[in-house]
Amino acid sequence: MAGEGEITPAGHIQFVGGTNPASKSARTSPVPSGLMEKSVDLDGEEKARRIADQDKNQKRKQTYSGFMLAWAAFQSTGVIYGDIGTSPLYVYSSTFSHQPSWIDLVGALSIIIWSLTLIVTVKYCFIVLRADDDGQGGTFAIYSLLARYAHIVRQDPNAVGTVQLERHDTNEMKPAGRRFRRFIENSVASKFMLKLVGVIGVSMVMADGVLTPAQSVLGAIQGITVANPDLTRSAIVGISCAILVALFAIQPFGTAKLGTTFAPIVVVWLLFNMTSGIYNLVQYDYTVLKAFSPYFAFSYLIRNGHDGWKSLGGLLLAFTGVEALFADLGAFSKRAIQISWLGLAYPCLLIAYIGQAAYISADATETAFTNPFFYTVPPGTFYFSMVIAVLAAIVASQAMITSSFQLLTQVMRLSYFPHIKTVHTSEKFHEQVYMPLANWLLMVGTVVVTAVYNNTTSLGNAYGVCVIVVTFITTCLVAVVAVIIWRLPSYLVLFFFLIFAALDGVYISSALVKVPDGAWFTILLSAILSSVFIIWRFGKEQQWAAESSDRLLPGHLLANDSLGDLRLTQPFGGQKISDASGLGIFFDKVGDLQNIPVVFTQFVRKFKARPSIILFFHMRPLSQPTVSHEERFVITRTSIPACYRVTLRHGYMDDILTPDLGRILVEQIILYITRDYSTPSPDGSARSVHHSPEVQAELDALNKACEDQTVYIMGKEVMKIGKKRTIGGTFRWFFLEVFLWIRENSRTKLADLNIDADKLVEVGFVKQI
Repeated sequence: MAGEGEITPAGHIQFVGGTNPASKSARTSPVPSGLMEKSVDLDGEEKARRIADQDKNQKRKQTYSGFMLAWAAFQSTGVIYGDIGTSPLYVYSSTFSHQPSWIDLVGALSIIIWSLTLIVTVKYCFIVLRADDDGQGGTFAIYSLLARYAHIVRQDPNAVGTVQLERHDTNEMKPAGRRFRRFIENSVASKFMLKLVGVIGVSMVMADGVLTPAQSVLGAIQGITVANPDLTRSAIVGISCAILVALFAIQPFGTAKLGTTFAPIVVVWLLFNMTSGIYNLVQYDYTVLKAFSPYFAFSYLIRNGHDGWKSLGGLLLAFTGVEALFADLGAFSKRAIQISWLGLAYPCLLIAYIGQAAYISADATETAFTNPFFYTVPPGTFYFSMVIAVLAAIVASQAMITSSFQLLTQVMRLSYFPHIKTVHTSEKFHEQVYMPLANWLLMVGTVVVTAVYNNTTSLGNAYGVCVIVVTFITTCLVAVVAVIIWRLPSYLVLFFFLIFAALDGVYISSALVKVPDGAWFTILLSAILSSVFIIWRFGKEQQWAAESSDRLLPGHLLANDSLGDLRLTQPFGGQKISDASGLGIFFDKVGDLQNIPVVFTQFVRKFKARPSIILFFHMRPLSQPTVSHEERFVITRTSIPACYRVTLRHGYMDDILTPDLGRILVEQIILYITRDYSTPSPDGSARSVHHSPEVQAELDALNKACEDQTVYIMGKEVMKIGKKRTIGGTFRWFFLEVFLWIRENSRTKLADLNIDADKLVEVGFVKQI
C-alpha cells in the first residue's frame, strides 16, 4: 500500500486517518449537527475508504505458470480425476444385464467416446471452465458471475463489494443481450429462477459428495469377489465403511498434501488402465475401434429403442465426476485442469473403455461385462490391479469431498448458508479449504448410504440423476453468460446450446426412470439442501432490512449541550452521557467509516454512559495467507471525542484474536497519536520525542484508561418475528422460524475469540423481522 500513509520506523501500522490536533496539516471538516471535534483529516478518511474499496473488491483468482502450474496440474490429477477415472470399474456392468452383441457393444462404446469428447472435453474443458467467478467454479459461481453483470441479487449492506458490479455499457452489447439482460433484471420470477437453479446445482453436487465415495469404494472392494467368490456382502460393506472413515479422517491434512499424495496413485491407475486397454485391443478385437464413428452410437439407440434409451442411465456413469472438473476450479486453475485432463486422463480413459470392449466382445464365458475391469486386466496383474483399484477408489472420493468444501465457501460468501468453521490449508494455493463440520457430516452420510445400498448397481441408480441434472443446469447458465457477459452472437450461442442441451436432455430422460429404484434419495437430499440455502438467504434479507435502521451517523445519536457536555440527541431521550473510566473496544462487524457500530448505539442508549476512551474495532479478512505488519492496521479518528476507528486487515493464516489483542491495539493507537512527534536521533540508536501539551494529554488519557480497565464489548442480536398480516404470512412465519432456529444453533463469526472472558461484555438487543 505504498503511498497510502506513513509507516513509522516501529512498523506494524498504516496511518491513513486523522492527524494530531497540533498538526499543521489538519483540516477542519464538517461534522454532524451538534457534535464537535477539533479536527478531522479529510485526506486520511478518503485514503481509508480507498483501501476499504480495494480490500472488498480484491481479486481472488490466482494465475500460475512454470513450476507452480505443473504442481497445480499434478495436484488436480490426484483430486479431480479419481471419480471420473474410476468409472471403468462399473460402466459396462451398469449398462448391460446380459452379454451384449458386438454391434451393441461397439454402439455403447461409441456413446462413451463421444460423451467424453463432447460433454467433458469440449463443453467443460473449453467452454464451461471459462465461466469462472474470479477463479471460482460450480453452478453457484456462474450465478455469482451473472450477478456482477446484471442487477439480479440483493447485496448484503454490511458487506458492500462482496459482488462487484461490472455491468457492460448498453451500447457495447448485442441487441439480443440487451433485451435478455433487461428481461431478467425486471422480472422477479426470472431472478428467483436463476437463484433456484444455482442453488439446486450446488445441492446436487453435494449430494454427489455423499454418493461418490460409497460408489467408488464399493466398486473396488466388490472386485475381491473375482478372486474370492465366498466373500459375503456384509464383509464387503464393512471393509468399505472402514476405508471411508479413514478417508474422511485424513481430510484435515488439506487439499495440497492430499492431492500431491494421491496424484501418483491416480497417475498409476490411469496408466495401468491405458496399458490394459492397449493389451486387450491388440490381443482380442481391434475392430471395436470403429466406435469412433458416431454412426454406431445412433444405430445403437435406434436399433434397441426403449431398451437402448434406458441403458443411457448406465452409460452416463462414464462421465460422473465431470462436475468436479468445474467445482474444484478454485482449488487449482483452468490451465492446470486442462493440462491434466487433455494430457493424461482423457486419452487413458478412452483407451481403457476401448480395451474393455475388445475383451468383452471376445469373451467366451460371457461374464466379463459383470465386472469389466478385473476380468480384463492382463494375466499376472490381478493382485496389483486389486491394490491399485482400491487405492484409486479411495482417491475417487476426494474429488467430491473437495468440491463440497469449495461450493460451501461460495454459498457462505453470498449469505446462502450460515458460517461454519473454515480452515485454509495452503499458503500457496489460496482457495484450498477444509471444513470440519461438513467433513464429518459427509462421512456419516456416506457410511449410511454404503450400508443401505450395499452394491454399485443400486447406488448407480441413485447416482446418475444428480450428475446429469447438474450438467444440464451448467449448460443453461453458461448460455446466459455467453449472451450477457461474453456478448457472443445469439445464433452462435443457440447453436451450441441446442447441441449440449439435447445431449443432456436425452441422458436426463433416461436417468429419471431410475427415480423409483434409488434416485429418489439424491433428489430428496438435494431438495433438503436447496431448501436450507433458500430459507437462510430469505432470512438474511429480512435481517438486513430490519438492521437498516441501525445505521446512524454520530451526530444523529450524540450532541454537545451548551456547557460542552455530551448528550443523547432528543429523538433518543436527550439524557446526559457520563464518562466511565477505562478503554472500551467495541466490535464493529460492518466497518463503515461514517456510521457508528450498532453495539455502541445500544450501549450508550442503555447505560447513558461511555468509556473514557472508545475504540471501534473492525476485522477485515482478505483472500491471502497473511498481511504484512506494515499494512495491517488502518486507523482514523471519529467526530466523537476520544474515539478511534481501527480496522485490522488480516489474511487467513494470521492469528489475530489473541489474549493480548487489547495491548496490541493500544500500541498502535499510541504510534498513531505520536507519529508526527517522534524523530530518530542522527545515529539511529535512540529517538527524541517532542510532544505538544495536547498530544501529551491525549497519551495520558489513553494510558490512564488502560490502567483502569480494558473491556471488550460485543453485540448480541436477538431476532423476533414481527406480525405481518399477509396472504403468505404463514409461509413467511414458518421460513423465518426455521431461519432463526438455524441461526441460534450455528457458529458465530467470532467463535474463535481468544480473549479474557472476564473482560468481555455482551450487549443484547432485539430486532423484529
